[in-house]
Amino acid sequence: MYSLQIQPAMENSLSFLITGGCGYFGFRLASSLHKKGAKVTLFDTAPPTHEVPESIVFVQGDVRDYAQVEKAVTGVDCVFHIASYGMSGREQLNQQLIEAVNVQGTQNVLKACIEHGVSRLVYTSTFNVVFGGQVIENGDESLPYLPLHLHPDHYSRTKSLAEMAVLKANGTALISSSGVLRTCALRPAGIYGPGEQRHLPRIVSYIERGIFRFVYGKPSSLVEFVHVDNLVSAHELAAEALTVEKHHRSAGQAYFISDGRPVNNFEFFRPLVEGLGYPFPKLRLPVSLIYFVAFLTEMIHHLIGPFYNFQPLLTRTEVYKTGVTHYFSMNKAKADLGYEPQEHNLDEVVQWFRSRGHGKKPHSSFISRLFLDSLFIVAFVAVVLSFLPVVGS
Repeated sequence: MYSLQIQPAMENSLSFLITGGCGYFGFRLASSLHKKGAKVTLFDTAPPTHEVPESIVFVQGDVRDYAQVEKAVTGVDCVFHIASYGMSGREQLNQQLIEAVNVQGTQNVLKACIEHGVSRLVYTSTFNVVFGGQVIENGDESLPYLPLHLHPDHYSRTKSLAEMAVLKANGTALISSSGVLRTCALRPAGIYGPGEQRHLPRIVSYIERGIFRFVYGKPSSLVEFVHVDNLVSAHELAAEALTVEKHHRSAGQAYFISDGRPVNNFEFFRPLVEGLGYPFPKLRLPVSLIYFVAFLTEMIHHLIGPFYNFQPLLTRTEVYKTGVTHYFSMNKAKADLGYEPQEHNLDEVVQWFRSRGHGKKPHSSFISRLFLDSLFIVAFVAVVLSFLPVVGS
């Protein structure tokens, strides 16, 4: 695997700040940099849940607060801006917080870097800046941003705005020192790996509660994933490619990052389902039906969310991301960064869950089965009614 190739003596002089550094990916990146001898500071709203080496500094703060960001970036050589909000589940429905973290938070990070002489910034973006439910096969970085009004969710829209701001800031003169700010953006696929806490536990909970009883979309639909260690490698390489030694090769550029192996979303998770002792669903439903159910769920959440902030089974964006073909070429990342994704599978993920007591249970929840059956009935009735003529028309 390609990695950050810097001599230890030089590495010791470098200092990295990771916003969102206590999350799954951020902490994994911090651990990798630390092993290479770098000075690492974690900036996050909550302390890390893992044991942190004494030489890694944790600073509790919020990217929405400029004073806190300004203090954290002081004396830093490179910032990895990972912090974001609203990627999945009910978080996607909190538009105000999404806007504040993803847009205003990124503006704060950029301003602090410029005012305090930080010369490099690597931004963690998303596939979603170009994808909004349309089929994309082997797309590359020449694809235009999806028009903002076409994004089906606020997270994707705000990540687009943030990425645009980051790339536009490339070449901006630094105020407190000579030189300019060099920036780049990485657009990762869905992240997986042992211990991932955002998506995989939710999927496993659906499996164990008997909710995962169907798949949807065409069997030929393809999406992509990226193992956390491949994503770590890509970020390290991108940061290195911003240096003068690498001729600022990645400056002002965006890169799609994945394992480079397009796969049907549900087939990707088959080893997890069967590895935990559950049968893989045989029922296949159309994307349009599941999208409609997701729409109804979001409307219900909008009405009762202020009183009961329940977790939607799926959001509309999640339906598109899992049921509609979209995958991208890694050629630019390989050419500019030297990125070479290593092959991984879900075996280590299955082992991680099994080691924590997950696996086939004797009986699935009656309430879960009743909830899902009721959901199907409501969706079916709604679809039927939508085809009936309107009285008086």
